[in-house]
Amino acid sequence: MKRARIISTGRYVPEKLVTNEEMTTLVPTSDEWIRERTGIQQRHFVDREIGASDLGYEAAQIALQRAGLKAADIDFIIFATLSPDYMFPGSGCVMQQRLGVPGIGALDVRTQCTGFVYGLAVANAFIQTGQYKRILLVGAEVHSTGLEFNERGRHIAVLFGDGAGAVILEASENGRGVLSTHLHADGRYVKDLWAENPGSRRIPRMYPGILEDGTCFPQMNGREVFKHAVTKFPEVIMEALQTNNLTLDDVKLVIPHQANLRISEAVAHRLSLPPEKMFNNIQRYGNTTAASIPLALDEALEQGKIHEGDIVVLASFGSGFTWASAAIRW
Repeated sequence: MKRARIISTGRYVPEKLVTNEEMTTLVPTSDEWIRERTGIQQRHFVDREIGASDLGYEAAQIALQRAGLKAADIDFIIFATLSPDYMFPGSGCVMQQRLGVPGIGALDVRTQCTGFVYGLAVANAFIQTGQYKRILLVGAEVHSTGLEFNERGRHIAVLFGDGAGAVILEASENGRGVLSTHLHADGRYVKDLWAENPGSRRIPRMYPGILEDGTCFPQMNGREVFKHAVTKFPEVIMEALQTNNLTLDDVKLVIPHQANLRISEAVAHRLSLPPEKMFNNIQRYGNTTAASIPLALDEALEQGKIHEGDIVVLASFGSGFTWASAAIRW
């Protein structure tokens, strides 16, 4: 059976490092408060006008180099982000221009925290049908330019970081690759994690007072997000395993979306997963949304935590609410 296999990965974060101590100069908070509630110790912010496509381009270049490929060897681009360079067009097209590969398709995926896994499902389907031979899948975010650095926004501002991760997928028929993907959503919770404006429902989209009322900044009902995340994460992980007649004993590594270390710890507890089977790096990068899984995947590979033949499960939960998982035989 033909499957999409990840043949190369890459990650990139901007150079500017913002520790929790430095965050206290931006919003009223403390290192202790941030660590206790999120596990985050530092994150990276852009320090000049850089878009998500710029970070994605750097991660993609690393992935291409490791694979021994040129950009011209790519047939299709999938770009997952909630922070596109522009309102339109999509960041996939912007990055395609930088890669110098005009003519190939470029698709943006806008499911926020689950964007990378949703994009992986799309890439897998395209490759399985034979429509494309080799796909570049990128998750990239620039959060720092859209956060509210004041008392009102402090509980959101401390969570997020900027960064990008990229993978290259191609067809495999030796049993390795994506075994299955599982995508879910429940729009009843749209307003529990969202940025309301500017949006097409508002006339006009940009209006006097949009900065003052705070509706252009991320808003989160933390209690509801935590409650649903610690339920949906285990469910969708087990769905991936049961679909493939696997158990947690078969899994080498679970790589969750890095939303909050306390969520990951609660999920591991519910699944009785030992620490070595749950990969976390939110401590160093914060929540990078669509970039968090490919960034963590690249780091896990670099640390030698994944080897050929290993079963790896990717899982995510976030705005929408959406949640998703993928089982992979490495």
